Amino acid sequence: MTDDGIVCFSAQDWWYFNRAHSDFQLMVRMARERPVLFVNSITLRMPLPGRSSRFLMRLWRKARSMMKSLQRPLPDTPGFAVLTPVVVPFYSVAWVRTMNARFVALQVRLALRRLGMRRPVCLATIPTSYDVMRHFEHGPVVFNRSDRHSAFDEAHRGTIESLERALLREADAVLYVSHALMEDEQPVVGDRAVFLDHGVDVEHFAMATRDSMADDLDDVPRPIVGFFGGLDDYVVDMPLLAHVARELPDATLLLIGDATCSMRWVDEFPNVVWLGGRPYDDIPRYGAAFDVALMPWCNNEWIRYSNPIKMKEYLALGLPVVSTDFPEVRRYAEHIRIAATHQEFVEAIRATLADGGLSSPARRRAAVVDDTWDHRAAQLLALCEDAVRG
Repeated sequence: MTDDGIVCFSAQDWWYFNRAHSDFQLMVRMARERPVLFVNSITLRMPLPGRSSRFLMRLWRKARSMMKSLQRPLPDTPGFAVLTPVVVPFYSVAWVRTMNARFVALQVRLALRRLGMRRPVCLATIPTSYDVMRHFEHGPVVFNRSDRHSAFDEAHRGTIESLERALLREADAVLYVSHALMEDEQPVVGDRAVFLDHGVDVEHFAMATRDSMADDLDDVPRPIVGFFGGLDDYVVDMPLLAHVARELPDATLLLIGDATCSMRWVDEFPNVVWLGGRPYDDIPRYGAAFDVALMPWCNNEWIRYSNPIKMKEYLALGLPVVSTDFPEVRRYAEHIRIAATHQEFVEAIRATLADGGLSSPARRRAAVVDDTWDHRAAQLLALCEDAVRG
């Protein structure tokens, strides 16, 4: 690969999403070897009142991100640059979609020129990047099929599905983190499909212990059943969490994370503690306090094709885990209790509080010790170099 590097069209925004996301973890590491232009999410939908949760907050934070334009946010990694293009995501209107793609492509071309990148590899995590890539010169395209974005409730499903299909047909390689999704799309993708599992910041999580837990948890009653991560109602089963709080009144349900939906239900339960978001650097110190870690996912298409990074983070902490059922969690069935119903979920928590989980903390850590982000970034860089060589 030449110094033309990589342009990554991310589904996240560097300025306000949790830094645990795979795009962040991979691209920062790859930028140590090759120049990287990280393009913040050009979105899938326009938040609307009555249809979207906390839509004003979401519009405001995207506007603030756009004002930052092109920056190099990491002094110790000068090869990593972040661009937030100005975008108006009315994807259901054909002429607006076309105009928007050309305008975003112009901003990307100008950023690439400033960075001295001529024909970068395009790593597309978000389907809407397909329209943009048609309007600037680039090298091979790698579609990072991290999720089925057309299954997202607020997406303009028809448009996003058509963009996904185009990328599946035309990308030089398609990356998957879900075996289920990879198998479903094998007839279209064929031998261009590559499974690249998520990584985990092993050192960051493994060093946390009960002795190093966050100070603001000192007065939280034990036992603690906990969750850290984004509290989004299309991902997290809020009625399930309420059921856990109701059925386990002697345990504290501890929630760490920002919410994009109403959390008024927590006020009904004296044993629920919601602390809001905490910096990524501090998350292990909160997770270390959990007696049981939870993955309380919704039962929908989005989750069926998911592979939560949180699963490996919990295991890297050595925590006993209880999860709802989805295909990727079954790979860790010797370490994680899996429940099919709300009541089974509660019973699995009770069993785990009693016996400490299906395996020991050491075995849980060992299950993910080789899954470092450094290893995953090296694999992805090698894939990009192979694509350039043809």
